[in-house]
Amino acid sequence: MKLKVTVNGTAYDVDVEVEEERPPATLGSFVFGNGNGGAAAPAAPTNVSAPADEGHVLRAPISGTVTTIVAEVGSVVEAGAVLLVLEAMKMETEITAPVAGTVAEILVHPGDAVAGGQTLLTWG
Repeated sequence: MKLKVTVNGTAYDVDVEVEEERPPATLGSFVFGNGNGGAAAPAAPTNVSAPADEGHVLRAPISGTVTTIVAEVGSVVEAGAVLLVLEAMKMETEITAPVAGTVAEILVHPGDAVAGGQTLLTWG
């Protein structure tokens, strides 16, 4: 193919070879699903228990890792007292008592990864 190109006011005749267009590159295939050939997903666990009174539980407000547990089972705490510390994205978040009460059960340990909404401890 011949083109006429002008550079700084001077015209040039240029021969250009044009390659055939190639299809755009692709990322490859994606697999959606559970990878078991289309079989039904395993059933959700049925042994999940929830406290009878939601007002007596403390849930994780964020996903993270438990770094420190300040409270002990049987300890009486005031509202606002630090009970444990979660780390998420290199930031520490102090988890405090929403109300005054007695810690009945601590369900996590330092180093545990917790999901947002997971029960951390219960009130007596």
